[in-house]
Amino acid sequence: MSTPVAFDIIVIGAGPAGQKAAVQGAKAGKRVALIERERGIGGSCVYRGTIPSKTLRESALHLDRLKRAGEAFQFNLKPDTQIATLLNRLESVVQAHDSFMSRQLRRNGISLFHGRARFLNEHIIEMQTVDGVCQQFTADIIVVATGSCPRSSKEISVDHEHILDSDSLLSMMYLPQSLTVIGGGVIGCEYASIFALLGVDVTLIDRGEYPLQFMDRELVQQFVQGFEERNARYLGGRAISEVRWNEVAHVVTKLSDGTTITSEKMLVALGRQANVEGLNLPAAGILVSDKGVIPVNQYCQTNVSHIYAVGDMVGAPALASKAMEEGRRAVRHALNLPVGDTASTIPMGIYTIPEMASIGLDEKGARERYRDPLIGRAKFEEVARAQISGAGHGLLKMVADPEGEHLLGVQIVGDSATELVHIGQLALQSSATIESFIDNIFNFPTYAEAYRIAALDVLGQVAKRRAAKAA
Repeated sequence: MSTPVAFDIIVIGAGPAGQKAAVQGAKAGKRVALIERERGIGGSCVYRGTIPSKTLRESALHLDRLKRAGEAFQFNLKPDTQIATLLNRLESVVQAHDSFMSRQLRRNGISLFHGRARFLNEHIIEMQTVDGVCQQFTADIIVVATGSCPRSSKEISVDHEHILDSDSLLSMMYLPQSLTVIGGGVIGCEYASIFALLGVDVTLIDRGEYPLQFMDRELVQQFVQGFEERNARYLGGRAISEVRWNEVAHVVTKLSDGTTITSEKMLVALGRQANVEGLNLPAAGILVSDKGVIPVNQYCQTNVSHIYAVGDMVGAPALASKAMEEGRRAVRHALNLPVGDTASTIPMGIYTIPEMASIGLDEKGARERYRDPLIGRAKFEEVARAQISGAGHGLLKMVADPEGEHLLGVQIVGDSATELVHIGQLALQSSATIESFIDNIFNFPTYAEAYRIAALDVLGQVAKRRAAKAA
């Protein structure tokens, strides 16, 4: 075997986390090798996850807008609608994204290699190409960003035809008439709400009393209410006793309470597991937790000081924005560059219908940290833009300290929530006061007005507290 090719930084995996890590290293003037096992770059985010699901979601929203705008005529999807017709823009979206990413790598002088990588020791990586050729690389800094795959279940056998996972769901030929979704996490809730909006009879099942348990409870309640208004249903606190294909036309699901559900298709969405298989992590001395993720510190540094793990490798939440920030932070830390504290204000966006977003402390977290925080609410029924758009169901919650002076967090459910949350993000980063939302002028009509409404609610509560104390 020839001498390993030397680089300053090796990044394994060209998903969102790996790309940002590689670009950050290159911009710091380092020689960077990026190793990706797939033909394209972008990872599951581009080809099986974020972009395909959001493209389908956008089609569902367009169809819903047509229905609401054209009440004078009947508009419905045909029962045998092909999934491909709802994803007709996907190929152009993916190609555009791939082209942009490729240009970015070339522009920054990053060396891209395609093959399967594994550790030979803590500094040497061996890559095997599809034709069996092996090549070795070495670097002083290594970043592992190999992403994740759908978590499997011993109780449910995924056949990718009738019982599907999130990677195979959009390979369905036709839009099913009914769909059972197992798992109330991000992926399960996003797909369940998308297919429900498309007119599919959807049943969402989870062990938890309510889905998305890491989100603000009030927001989740609004999501479930909107979900069930589309003739879908959420079955919480339920355990699966059996799932089987009846060899005819339906997937049969039996719950531990005796309930039986039949559907044309099933989506098993039990989360994702890190792609650690085949990396030969023990050769580098890298530890893996019982949950199958790589333990890291706040800078994504593993127990081997010059090796970092980012993105889905380090656990939930599996968000592209979080992964990209981790890739950036890891390389800057490795190069002794200022890292900043933006990791504390990474927004969370969930593309359910309606969508949800969160930044900073939620109501529960604030009550645990402060004696009596103030919660300002702005219902979308009070926002003119929401009424004009026909999206009047929604809520913006502004979490403030007990004196009503400082913003602690923002949670939103409703149309444009994942965009609207960035105002709260900037406010938190600049230590904005609650009064600043009233002093500033927002365009009318916009969703941003909800911030002023919520701020007025907070200050109204402050006035009542002061009056009660004076009395």
